[in-house]
Amino acid sequence: MLAGGTDLIPSMRQKLFEPEYVLDLRGVAQLRGIRLEGGAVEIGALTALSAIENSAYLRQHFPVLTQAAATVASPVLRNMGTLGGNICLDTRCLWYNQSLTWRKGCGFCIKKDGDLCHVAPGGTKCWAAFSGDTPPALLCLKAEIEIAGPNGTRRIPLQEFYTGDGENYRKLLPNELVTRVFLSAESADYRGVYRKLRVRGSIDYPLAGVAVVMKRSNGHVSDARIAMTAVNPAPLTVRVWSILLPIEDAKICRVREKLMDASASVTPGTERNSESIFSSNSMFCSTDVVNGSISNGEVHSAVTDLSATM
Repeated sequence: MLAGGTDLIPSMRQKLFEPEYVLDLRGVAQLRGIRLEGGAVEIGALTALSAIENSAYLRQHFPVLTQAAATVASPVLRNMGTLGGNICLDTRCLWYNQSLTWRKGCGFCIKKDGDLCHVAPGGTKCWAAFSGDTPPALLCLKAEIEIAGPNGTRRIPLQEFYTGDGENYRKLLPNELVTRVFLSAESADYRGVYRKLRVRGSIDYPLAGVAVVMKRSNGHVSDARIAMTAVNPAPLTVRVWSILLPIEDAKICRVREKLMDASASVTPGTERNSESIFSSNSMFCSTDVVNGSISNGEVHSAVTDLSATM
């Protein structure tokens, strides 16, 4: 099934997918649009990423999502690409996203036509990385998705959609379709930022992406959430504790220490290009998120206080 086709069509040209038929969904108007209801938001899966990026309501009440959407590829591709497509984006690997001739020469892998993982030789799991930009923002907002199939529809938290396996990376049957995304009123008005590490300033998939959201209550940060993308076969949610008191700037170094400790579990292997760029800078992308919001103090103080309890 084709939504925007910005990922599917190039993959078909590389013979990664060879379907007998392709069903174009772009004419299904019911799956497109941003609808408001009592502070909650419903977004159709076929809604263009550019529409999300330019939505005044989302920019005001769910800014982390509009920031993430604005980093995807280029303006032309954001006009074509959809939110549902970004959620369902195929996992990527240096050994997988190549032409058929290249893969024949180097040997096929677990994800396509083979039984060997070139990233972890001897392993039985595919480590292709999920690289969508909007899912970490949606995870921070505790988004839910609707899935439609022959037996009706079901609604699940986005967190439960991903398996953590690069080969079968999502819980979606061949005869099912992601139709809508839901943002609750409780997740509105979180102040947030999304930071993306990539080789070039546009077009490229992330080597690492970090979303951070915060909400204040009675002068304190009452909730804080962090999620990451492009560092594992599924986007990751990082546990964050609520903040009762502000923390002094001197303790920001503890954030860096804890993020570097965490990097051992998320630093990718040879499934990604520019590995040296990633390993030296990816986790500092998280501290850049913190320091980038230091003017309002919320992300800075919350994540710093988090590091003291990790």
